[in-house]
Amino acid sequence: MSFLKSLFKTKDQAINSYSDFWNWFGENEQKFYKVLKVQGNINLVFFDKLAPKLNELKDGFWFLAGMYDDNTAELILTADGIIKNIVFVEELVEFAPNMNNWKITALKQPSDRNQFGIEMDGYKFDESKMNFYSTDHKSMPDEIDITITHQDFNEENRVLMTNGVYLALDNSLGELKSITTIDNVNIINPKDAANELIPLEKLKDFLTWREKEFVEKYKGLRHNTENDSYSSLEATLNNGLPLLAIINMDLLNWDSKSSHPWISVMEIKYDGKNNNGMPNDSTYQLLN
Repeated sequence: MSFLKSLFKTKDQAINSYSDFWNWFGENEQKFYKVLKVQGNINLVFFDKLAPKLNELKDGFWFLAGMYDDNTAELILTADGIIKNIVFVEELVEFAPNMNNWKITALKQPSDRNQFGIEMDGYKFDESKMNFYSTDHKSMPDEIDITITHQDFNEENRVLMTNGVYLALDNSLGELKSITTIDNVNIINPKDAANELIPLEKLKDFLTWREKEFVEKYKGLRHNTENDSYSSLEATLNNGLPLLAIINMDLLNWDSKSSHPWISVMEIKYDGKNNNGMPNDSTYQLLN
């Protein structure tokens, strides 16, 4: 799986839905399969055709392709480390039809060998070259902040080293776990380490322990918001529609530390054109 291509291509045909994309792919899959099978001009025949079609659906789709076994080609669609794009990758793969001699996979999966190890541009990214340690933050006690050391790291090859380390993490942990479990990754030379180095092969066990610790820590109900007091704010937008904000006033006095240095935002779209921007009764019940 050595072929990774970014998707900044010129659009030449309308692809407006997942079905449109897979219909187009189905019309060309035999040609794509053949060029992967014989290791022909993969860029020209496959990647240069596939990239613009994916890009028409949404910016942020990346992919890898290769032979899964002697008779099966695999196309891996990936978010390339962008969490917000994971859902779109998974949706696209869910719409994929069954095709003979093809395996369509969402996100890079962990290596069957259950170990770190890739080579890129003459550098090895494995347990012989890399170690790690974790940095704890008192203000964010649940943040998983990992520093990975590489013996060949320097400021001149920072970009290459960063790409290699992230690919090694994806290869060993799987893309989903790599980008959703670890909050921050820092890459340095071992001589700059601030803590005792831990062998890289122990990273999986460390992450599993931190995950388990987090679940056990918060599995009990910390706060019931049912009887909290709320304040509402209202404004009018330039288009005349109302803007409402509901604030839980009790949570403003939260007596504990934040779990992570980020917040989640949920956006729910509905048609409010005929109700002054507000949901109708049936939509309101769904939202409630």
